Amino acid sequence: MKILSIDSMAEAIARLKKQGKKVALCHGCFDLMHPGHIKYFQSARKLGDALAVTITPDRFVDKGPGRPVFNQNLRAESIAALECVDFVAVNEWLTAEKTLEKLLPDYYVKGQEFEKLEDKTGKIQKEFEVVKRLGIEMRFTHEIVFSSTELLNKYFK
Repeated sequence: MKILSIDSMAEAIARLKKQGKKVALCHGCFDLMHPGHIKYFQSARKLGDALAVTITPDRFVDKGPGRPVFNQNLRAESIAALECVDFVAVNEWLTAEKTLEKLLPDYYVKGQEFEKLEDKTGKIQKEFEVVKRLGIEMRFTHEIVFSSTELLNKYFK
């Protein structure tokens, strides 16, 4: 089973790390699955021996009214269907900070749009502080970027 609780994901990651395996973590909303997400996950998976993905729970999605379009269970199932993804969990918190502390991946992977450690919410800056403190390596993918919000607004209104 690929879809786990955060606690079960932490145990799975700890087991892999004890075996000397490297684990990459991606975190986000992933409301509308698109080619940019798939390429991001594939690129992140190449960094380690396993890829864990955590998603923002419905109650914390801050993308505007009517969002998320797809509920957390559908988003988790869509991501779990990808061959490159080993584990998926719905995050329990507003941001990935506590998630990083609990899961302790080797790599925290974000898309290149975050490489300057800037976003309008301030979340990436807080996550970077946690990553530095815990000795997790921050990595960035360099794949095609799309915005679910822009795609939804442009094509689905």
